[in-house]
Amino acid sequence: MKVPGADVVIVRHGDIGVKSTHVQSWMEETLASNLGATLSARSVEGHVEQHWGRLFIRTDSPQAAADAASTVFGVVSVSPARSVEPTLDSITTALAETARERYHDGSFAVQASRAGEHEFTSQDVGRVGGEAIWETVEDRFEPEVDLENPDVLFEVEVRDEEAFVFLDRIDGPGGLPIGTQEPLVALISGGIDSPVAAWQAMKRGSPIIPVYFDLGIFGGADHRARAIETIRTIAGYAPEEDWAVHVVPIGDALEEIAGAVGDTRMLTIRRLMLRIGGEIAEKTGAKGIVTGEAIGQKSSQTVTNLNVTDKITDWPVHRPLLTMDKQEIIAEARAIGTYETATIDTGCDMLSPDQPETGAPIERVEAKEPDLAELAAAAVDDEELLPIEPMTDPKAE
Repeated sequence: MKVPGADVVIVRHGDIGVKSTHVQSWMEETLASNLGATLSARSVEGHVEQHWGRLFIRTDSPQAAADAASTVFGVVSVSPARSVEPTLDSITTALAETARERYHDGSFAVQASRAGEHEFTSQDVGRVGGEAIWETVEDRFEPEVDLENPDVLFEVEVRDEEAFVFLDRIDGPGGLPIGTQEPLVALISGGIDSPVAAWQAMKRGSPIIPVYFDLGIFGGADHRARAIETIRTIAGYAPEEDWAVHVVPIGDALEEIAGAVGDTRMLTIRRLMLRIGGEIAEKTGAKGIVTGEAIGQKSSQTVTNLNVTDKITDWPVHRPLLTMDKQEIIAEARAIGTYETATIDTGCDMLSPDQPETGAPIERVEAKEPDLAELAAAAVDDEELLPIEPMTDPKAE
């Protein structure tokens, strides 16, 4: 519920605030830049101001600006707010006007916080502001104060030079501003898991370099198109980045593996993909690889098999979904907007042996597989770099 007369959006961050002074300042600058890029991508007019511990968006379109800011990594919550003079009279007047237009029944409370020196306390704001609200609405209905669980919560944030009155807090993704950590290669199949894993890495500040494996005859219908669409969705959360997908053809390599490897075939395929991911990391300056694997979700994802697949590369393999249940991953995919375009067969089931190995020793896996270094190098040589346009509103589209 937007406060009437809103002219600013309050932007709150979380983990940034526990950093050293220098790092916090740098991360807030990065967050301000990312907010500006997101506003621009959505054609929302607004000016981002950086203050210690808070950012503000001055805008004539506070709801649109708040909706945009709520998708930016590093943002914990946002509030469309009305800016007033930092005096008790101005604050209570704004609270009364807000109550007149937005408070029509039920209980209410006033919650205030202050930073700086003022002639009144936060308790004064709550008491006097509450009285002003009561007097404004009592001729229409009988108001009720509930400090624990009010139907309408009036919030006030008072700073040195201005105060803000608001009614709503819109959750953001949290995390760290993208660009404050090193980039990572993300292996994205277009299924449910890998886009969520890539999004989680982005949430912690790492730009991603998406890699899609073209499975050739083993890929399902529209496999590539749907994978690209999920990447477009997560790209919408970071429109400030230059987005391009490394499309790596591995159909020929899969045919060779299928003809040579039996029950350890899925491990060899995963090892090939990690080997390719490492080569692309080397080319692009990334510092690791992100996958959507979770312990025990598939035969290739037992603890033993994850150890086997990791031995093919010297690059660190990050698995943000490692301990998540499938239903948790699905819920996250729905929340970030990738689920609808991700619910197709990834094609790998066509390659799975009747009884895949769940705990093969590395020696047996290596003994059966072809030269993965050679297959990976050939596939990377034939890769296609595909620029993509991020979705404007990833949650809506």
